[in-house]
Amino acid sequence: MLVYFVRRLAAAALTALLAVTMAYLALLAIPGDPVQVILGMNSGGGAALGARLGVSGSPAAMYLAWLAHLARGDLGNSINYGAPVAHLIAQRLPVTLPIVAGAALMTFVIALPLGILAARQRGRALDAVLIAVSQVGTVIPSFWLGLLLILLFGVRLRWLPTSGFPGWAHHPAEALASLLLPMLAIGLTEAAIVTRQVRGSVLDQLEQDYVRTARSKGASQQRVLLRHVLPNAAVTILTVVGLEIAQLLTGSLIVENVFALPGIGSLALTAIGAHDYPLVEGVVLFYVGVVIVVNLAVDVAYQWLDPRIRYA
Repeated sequence: MLVYFVRRLAAAALTALLAVTMAYLALLAIPGDPVQVILGMNSGGGAALGARLGVSGSPAAMYLAWLAHLARGDLGNSINYGAPVAHLIAQRLPVTLPIVAGAALMTFVIALPLGILAARQRGRALDAVLIAVSQVGTVIPSFWLGLLLILLFGVRLRWLPTSGFPGWAHHPAEALASLLLPMLAIGLTEAAIVTRQVRGSVLDQLEQDYVRTARSKGASQQRVLLRHVLPNAAVTILTVVGLEIAQLLTGSLIVENVFALPGIGSLALTAIGAHDYPLVEGVVLFYVGVVIVVNLAVDVAYQWLDPRIRYA
């Protein structure tokens, strides 16, 4: 087990390195440079400003310098904001983390019962309706659903705010209200995907021999489902959970900008537009780190759910 996790951590470090390298190369491919973005049309003093910001060297030299800072546990300073990257990301966590956590909760509260219900009603009208609704949900982008939610709950009904974030310190109720629509926009689209996954996993277990054996012994449908099917389907469902965390993070990247929220997603898009290399790489590293930690936690949970699973 220990050897397995050492290998996983080594693979995770390599994955993170490849991710930030690809992000850096993609940013270099975008026309423009941070000095020109800061100066605008006035190009005077560009060389001096570039030297002060640390972006006057070659792209390879800047990347190696950033890696050297990273090896010391320093994400560097933002070119655009002039502040430590770690501090900027930490400032935005109170917005992004509740959105992702709330969307994840909505996803599985909706998807698990609907997926199980669809599997139990296989071939019936209710199953067909749930499949059709989930199919529509899988093709609707979260940002487009966010716009529809703004029109319905913000403009027409005026139940919820459509933009801005007042902060948790002084207005916790208003802060939560401002995040509900983004949570719904991401959670509903992901719930459609997870519902289909849960249905397929439960159906696969319902066709196994042990289910027929349990039924032949007189076990009720509910007992078969709760005692046999769901525990065995949990491993597959847990795999979906690990995959969906990445989707939830990606969804927040766009949806935060739709609702004008000061989260990590809006910070990332601002950094991309400003060619803020350290900030972009810091955000990418944060997202990759969250996904890696979640997947490691999923691996640990596998053995808890199914003791037969062993890691070499």
